[in-house]
Amino acid sequence: MTPPLETSELQAFTRAVEARSLSLAARELGLPRPTLSRRLARLEERLGVRLLRRTTRRLALTEPGAVLYEHAKNVLEAARIAEASVHHPEGALRGDLRVSVPPIYDDAFLAALCAFVEQHPQLRVDVTFTSRHVDLLQDADVALRASGSIEGGLIARTVQRSEMRAVASREYLARMGTPRRAADLASHHCLVFSNDGRSPRVQWPLKNGRSVRVKSALITNSFALLRTAACRGRGIALLPSSLVEHDLRSARLVHVLPDIVYEKAMLAVVYAERQFVSPAVRAFVAWMSTYAAAPAVPRARRPARTA
Repeated sequence: MTPPLETSELQAFTRAVEARSLSLAARELGLPRPTLSRRLARLEERLGVRLLRRTTRRLALTEPGAVLYEHAKNVLEAARIAEASVHHPEGALRGDLRVSVPPIYDDAFLAALCAFVEQHPQLRVDVTFTSRHVDLLQDADVALRASGSIEGGLIARTVQRSEMRAVASREYLARMGTPRRAADLASHHCLVFSNDGRSPRVQWPLKNGRSVRVKSALITNSFALLRTAACRGRGIALLPSSLVEHDLRSARLVHVLPDIVYEKAMLAVVYAERQFVSPAVRAFVAWMSTYAAAPAVPRARRPARTA
């Protein structure tokens, strides 16, 4: 009778496949390279098939290896969720939660995120701020997406709906003049968001469904930096209304072209569609819905499910 596969061997195999290097996989697992090689050899011997073709430069999956890889990912994910499902006697969540967050939030959001961590001291929360859409099957468990489009295979709960507003400081408008038409933006310093760090959004949306091209004076993937630059009189920025609501009320910023420049904005919490969803992911989704329902933020809508 063939002995059952060991989790350590499956981990060694999947990390080698994903890292495409035995040395890199060994470092990521905190193992000596010979130990990793022995685990792979035992796995191949146990199954009686070659799983990886090794050359001096790269690793390549064989056909049996590709089949095993897909099953191994599911097995390891199920084991991780099972471990996370084991609760402390008092009901505290345990294990790891990997969260991907776009770099757009202010101190109030960061404080709320810290409150979630404080509420679950047995849970290790790994938060990465990035404008890149990470792989929710491999690189994160749950993510916040400031986007109107959610890719297939994900479950999305819209937790906030707002709008994008063009804003500037009174000092900047006194110095450069207040634009009256969309075409006037061409002569202004505009503070531009770049979602991936390479493609600045120089086409700003108009209420009539068209867009206007703007001249960028500052390009960044941080809405917080755009807000600060606008408050300091560096130009006109297109920002979520939730981020500048206080600045508009205090007159630190002024709404520019309110009846011309316009776009709906959506914040969704998303996670991969799986048979088993970890308690930590469920807790984070529930927390986000509660945070979004607070008086300062529009109430959450009914969950939206993508195919």
